Amino acid sequence: MPRTIRGLLLTASVAIMALAANAEQSVEERIAALEAMVAELKAELAAEKADTDADIVRIETVAQQAAPAAGAPKTDGFLVGDTTLKFGGIVDLDVHATSLSDGGIASTSIARDFYIPGATPIGGEGTDFTDFTAESSRFFLSASKPVGEDTVQGYIEMDFLGSGQGNELVSNSYSPRLRRAFVKYGSWLAGQEWSTFQNTSAIPESASFLILSDGMVFIRQPQIRYTKGNWMFALENPNTTTLNSGSRDENLIPDVVARYNFTGDYGNVSIAGIARQLRADFGASEDETFGYGLSVSGKVKAGEKDDIRFNLVGGEGIGRYVGLAASRSAALDTNGKLEAIPSYGGLIAWRHPFGETARFNVGYSGLFVDNPNYLPANATTKSVQSAYGAILWDVAPKVTVGVELLHGIRELESGADGSISRFTFSTKYAF
Repeated sequence: MPRTIRGLLLTASVAIMALAANAEQSVEERIAALEAMVAELKAELAAEKADTDADIVRIETVAQQAAPAAGAPKTDGFLVGDTTLKFGGIVDLDVHATSLSDGGIASTSIARDFYIPGATPIGGEGTDFTDFTAESSRFFLSASKPVGEDTVQGYIEMDFLGSGQGNELVSNSYSPRLRRAFVKYGSWLAGQEWSTFQNTSAIPESASFLILSDGMVFIRQPQIRYTKGNWMFALENPNTTTLNSGSRDENLIPDVVARYNFTGDYGNVSIAGIARQLRADFGASEDETFGYGLSVSGKVKAGEKDDIRFNLVGGEGIGRYVGLAASRSAALDTNGKLEAIPSYGGLIAWRHPFGETARFNVGYSGLFVDNPNYLPANATTKSVQSAYGAILWDVAPKVTVGVELLHGIRELESGADGSISRFTFSTKYAF
């Protein structure tokens, strides 16, 4: 009980006893005195109640301000002024046990770190070797801030594959290489990013850095891109390389790409087209021709948890866009004219989750090149194909362990071929 109320009650008790003792006071005076005391007591009680209600309101207000709103999203990144910064990446260790049927791959080659179809050797004695590598570890930094009704975003990403610095003698020190670096504002993107001709959701899940690249559209390069709804349009870095003659790339017109994306409960499918000017200087002469390609790719659901990833691609002069440059975009014919090289290929992969966090992946990929007959048959790649199976499981949040088996074949126009078999064990932590 508040002290003020206790004081009033004590005062009232004393006053009542005093009134009782004073027999000479009139009844009216005693009643008036009691009514005054009761009024004063009511006023004190009202004031106490008002103070208590105010305290309750203050406590509830502070609690509501301190607690996040129901369903509020988690903070992604951290604020510096009005700019949101985010840092992340992957720590990756891959262990490869590789068997080559013909020849070998230099210990400094990037083909020791992941499967590159055109690097499979043909001819020579078979070799076997084991590699440990952490060079596919990567990191990124992004920054974004509101500008009017839009947002401007900058992004840069690097890993350590293909480094020209470092070796395996003592420190295994490798320099970073640029993967992606772009600025995005509203519908516009400018910088180095995945080609608009490629749908990255079609890339199969694997234990190694990259798998089934034979018939896959896979390339990152500088570009200017505009996105409007499901449509994407881009001008991308041009480059002309030939199969049979040293040349200097002299493209004037950038590669032009248009793409349309379908999305729904079934997943996503993209249709993309590319048009290319192929222009090169051969010293004594220069020439140009036209290249084009069409790609259909995506990831679609197959049941409750499974998915199918696929890519079909074909055209003339698409060269480096497919198969990690297993072929080239053009060749110089016997009349000194530049000719676009036709090729087609694709991939298909099935991903099947099982248990709590495990999944099984299996797939096939191939690229087939229609080389002109004036090219040397014993030095021109006719086809590259591969198949793989992988099991991956998350042993902790964002920590994945995987095992994988790959078998690939490269064939020349002469009919000679060579194969690669590779077992991979990997651990990855994404942060």
